[in-house]
Amino acid sequence: MPVFVRRLFGVGKLPAELRSEVETEGIIYLAEYVAVTRRFNGAIPGLRSPSSVSSYVGSLVFTRRRALATFSSLPKLAGRAVDVPWDAMQPGPAITDISSTGLRVDLNLDAVNPAFTGHLSLHYKAAVPGDVLAGLPRRSFTFDVPPEYVFRAVGVPYRP
Repeated sequence: MPVFVRRLFGVGKLPAELRSEVETEGIIYLAEYVAVTRRFNGAIPGLRSPSSVSSYVGSLVFTRRRALATFSSLPKLAGRAVDVPWDAMQPGPAITDISSTGLRVDLNLDAVNPAFTGHLSLHYKAAVPGDVLAGLPRRSFTFDVPPEYVFRAVGVPYRP
């Protein structure tokens, strides 16, 4: 989908309810309509793939409170891929790095759910300025990922 069409329909824009949340937290950095590359190889219930690469569009937000990354393929529907408070870093299978080229998430699926195998990665391609990077509480962290995030990222309906 061309960029102008995405912007016209709001695909990749931070939903209004999330925007109001992050505005109260003090936005350090906000980028909307960010290109997101998703790579997946492995198996989850409903999908098996030796290797797939897909493009999405999303938003990337750093506030004084948290790091937030969403992606979407439909207007006004944005799924969370990262939503982690800076002060509540947790051990988990998702390894996240923030750099001048954006945010990257690498996920060992075997550690998310016993029914999953393989690897999933998301790369948010945004030019993050050096002063923003210098002001972040941390530039890499790990976190726990709910299975719902994995299903959404690979395009399989989630049924708890």
